[in-house]
Amino acid sequence: MPAKKLAEFLNSNQVKYVTITHSTAYTAQEVAALAHIRGQDMAKTVIVSLDGKLAMAVLPASKHVDLGLLKAMTGAKSVALATEAEFRGKFPECETGAMPPFGNLYQVPVFVDESLTKDKEISFNAGTHNELMRIAYADFERLVQPTVTRFSAVRAA
Repeated sequence: MPAKKLAEFLNSNQVKYVTITHSTAYTAQEVAALAHIRGQDMAKTVIVSLDGKLAMAVLPASKHVDLGLLKAMTGAKSVALATEAEFRGKFPECETGAMPPFGNLYQVPVFVDESLTKDKEISFNAGTHNELMRIAYADFERLVQPTVTRFSAVRAA
């Protein structure tokens, strides 16, 4: 079952979504493969620390966060990947590492890589390591109001 807070939020905003259950997987690329979704269409949520404050960097599973680009685009003095210990308690109803990209539900700013804006729909972890949701990108953008910028790089082979 998707994170209760997320499902209630989507339902209260009349957002149509699909929930897909899959075998347990811990990386966005594994989830995409199990659900037969292109890595470009699977939005992964990476928790980063911008000047000591948590933020979500949301990007395609097929890419990785370029911390230098994120630093330049946000104007932060320091940017780093957050440790699990730093963010575990911030998303109490979610399994660690399976947070949906709805930082607005947790008072965490959201940065979306511009490449995701080209997708009609996006899929993302629904708070567990065995379930994802798919919604229209337009609904996601309307509800979350993320900062859209460019901060991803293609994974090295």
